[in-house]
Amino acid sequence: MKWNNKFNYPKSSRSIENGMRKYLFGDEKLPSVTSILQATKSEEDKAALENWKQRVGIHQANKIKTEASSRGTSMHSYIEDFLRGRINDSFFESNEQYKNMAKEIIDKGIKGKLEEIYGMETTLYYPEKYAGTADLIGVYQEKEAIIDFKQANKPKKVDYIQDYFLQLGAYSLAHNVVYKTNITSGVILLCTVDNLFQDFKIEGAELLMYQNLFLGRVKKFNEMKNIS
Repeated sequence: MKWNNKFNYPKSSRSIENGMRKYLFGDEKLPSVTSILQATKSEEDKAALENWKQRVGIHQANKIKTEASSRGTSMHSYIEDFLRGRINDSFFESNEQYKNMAKEIIDKGIKGKLEEIYGMETTLYYPEKYAGTADLIGVYQEKEAIIDFKQANKPKKVDYIQDYFLQLGAYSLAHNVVYKTNITSGVILLCTVDNLFQDFKIEGAELLMYQNLFLGRVKKFNEMKNIS
């Protein structure tokens, strides 16, 4: 895989306002993709999350969430370090969970499939609408793609990761609008704590559908904001 700095990705800063992440571009403050998705969850999804919290207990739910967040951050960092050439395979010899998970994604999802890297941890924005951070942008299996790395406690079914696909829709749409590209592929590379690797890919008309669905969530978000 090689680096190709063909796009001049912007620098931005982030802030939290009223519990919501905002990206700052000059004088413009844009809500984050994840904040929009969080705010516009369906009542069913909200109820399911609340039921889970009650079932495991608030303290345990917060503990699981904190551990998952920390593990995900570490896993992302090591994948990024690998792609930047800062570490080699011997680095993974220690038996830490997040390293094993990162190695699964690298061995099964990246090696032999990722051909070019345009950017990592890249800020993308749709002017006046939203912004977010894509884990990886590049050429994946001969197609320009948005790629996100995920970790999970247990294997995922497609029905349970609709927000992941909406994120890919949001990032690909923003990239296409700002950089006049035609990214038609989005990829999720996921590893569970038991080292089960899964990959999910949405392309063409399906990715376009998720772009439009995300714009619908943006519209709903703005309507909620105006009402409040």
